[in-house]
Amino acid sequence: MGRTGDMTTGRPVRLILEFAIPLFIGNIFQQIYSIVDTMIAGYNLGDNAIAAIGATSSLYSLMINFASGLNSGYGIVLSRAFGAKDQEGFKRSVAAAVVLNTTVTAALTVLSLVFLRLLMGVLNVPDGIFEEAYGYISIILGGMITTILYNMFAGILRAMGNSRTPLYFLILSCTVNLSLDMLFVAVFRWGVQGAAAATVIAQGVSALCAGSYVVRRYRDMLPKKEHFHLEIPILREMAASGFAMAVMLCVVDIGSVIYQRSINSLGELLIVAHTAARRLIGIFMMPLSSIAAPYSTFTGQNWGAGKKERIRHSLIQTMAMEAGWGIFSFLMIFCFGSMAVQLLTNTSDLSVIQNAQLSLRIHFACFPALGILLALRTALQAMGRKLVPVISSTFELAIKVIAGLWLIPEFGYLCVCLTEPVIWVVCMLFLIAVFIVKKPVGGT
Repeated sequence: MGRTGDMTTGRPVRLILEFAIPLFIGNIFQQIYSIVDTMIAGYNLGDNAIAAIGATSSLYSLMINFASGLNSGYGIVLSRAFGAKDQEGFKRSVAAAVVLNTTVTAALTVLSLVFLRLLMGVLNVPDGIFEEAYGYISIILGGMITTILYNMFAGILRAMGNSRTPLYFLILSCTVNLSLDMLFVAVFRWGVQGAAAATVIAQGVSALCAGSYVVRRYRDMLPKKEHFHLEIPILREMAASGFAMAVMLCVVDIGSVIYQRSINSLGELLIVAHTAARRLIGIFMMPLSSIAAPYSTFTGQNWGAGKKERIRHSLIQTMAMEAGWGIFSFLMIFCFGSMAVQLLTNTSDLSVIQNAQLSLRIHFACFPALGILLALRTALQAMGRKLVPVISSTFELAIKVIAGLWLIPEFGYLCVCLTEPVIWVVCMLFLIAVFIVKKPVGGT
């Protein structure tokens, strides 16, 4: 049997950090997908190519977050079964994850490709980059199966406390991605379509490797034929947990689609500035999500084992770690933000640099609030409190819709910079209030 990790005993911070470090390194390599696309496009194809990739970034984020959210939700049920030492329940949950992922992937791939041009019209993608953007995102969406599969196998491994092995496969796939990017874009001159093809192939490599490892090393934890005769309760529990997490993330991204439409209407230079800022925000957000993800597994296992007081103490420590990284990130971006934008895009346009820097400073000033928000959100989800995180995500959707339809057209790029930071602070305060009033893990 492969490596597993029981998080119901031992020092919580040490366990969370030991789990988080491989996740953090893995997240770095996942971000390399988008960073490499942006840099190679900028250095070889120019600002228009960056704009073409950035103009549909909300659709790409929607797909990635749906796959990640769905399988993170399934992983919560798996981690509870693992923490409770319920091997039969674990196997039935894995079987349910396979069935649900297969069904959802087939439906989403077909629907997204059929309606892609319509969606791009809704996004208001500029005519000058429309075909380039279409070529890029159609390949990404066509390869959705690779993203779903990798997230499923990684979720199974992480539910058992193994966060290192998915990292190794990500390192391999990122090496493949970098090599193919250079080959397809810089040598074959296939444009942004080449960058998209490199990303899908690389994700396929990570999915294949993760799946082979799970089958080979965890065979005694995997479902047999009889476990696929699924009963309604287990399907309902898995679907509720998976779709609650996915909806929590995708409700936000649906708002981002409307939000992106307004950004696209501001012109190609501001699309480039926004894309550069988002790439850097994504990099510095990785430690926040890398701490939140193992805390979800930690909470799920301890909730399954009935150790609620252990969850309460670890939550305070986790929020402190998240807020500390947020403060450090703000100081780094305040000092070196413009330099990072120039390095990332190879642009010499002063308007791009200044607008990207404005966005970065406003977003990073609220990074501590985002870190606390992520810790609270994952804790509630892992304890089965599905409604409250969805409510906070619905609020985020509402604000992004208002910003996209009214505020950004009225007030311009400054409103783009302010929208998400305001959402983070308000949602953080809402979840803190819920914890104080409801006391979901006990306390005085």
